[in-house]
Amino acid sequence: MRASIRTTLALLAAVTAAGAFSTQAMAETAWQKHHPVRVHDNQRIAHQNRRITREVKEGEMTHKQAHALRADDHKIRQEERDMASQNGSHLTRADQHALNQQLNENSRDIGK
Repeated sequence: MRASIRTTLALLAAVTAAGAFSTQAMAETAWQKHHPVRVHDNQRIAHQNRRITREVKEGEMTHKQAHALRADDHKIRQEERDMASQNGSHLTRADQHALNQQLNENSRDIGK
């Protein structure tokens, strides 16, 4: 009977831990998809990507330049995730300002 209780408790602990991890993963995914700042940043990055594609197509930018600009966008996105993870899935106004400045700089580089 003791082994049965231990097995049951171990199983209960495993199920509880799995539930906690899945809840945390869902919360992060919900923030990533629906947070107003994230939605705005995603829209800006998508627009910048379309501009980059158009400039490459028109011959105003090389593939190497386009790759560098897209890599910068990727770094900005990663920094956004890092900032949010440090603040409980929240971006402070200072974080938002810093990210916006970086996106502005990258946007200016597209038209050069």
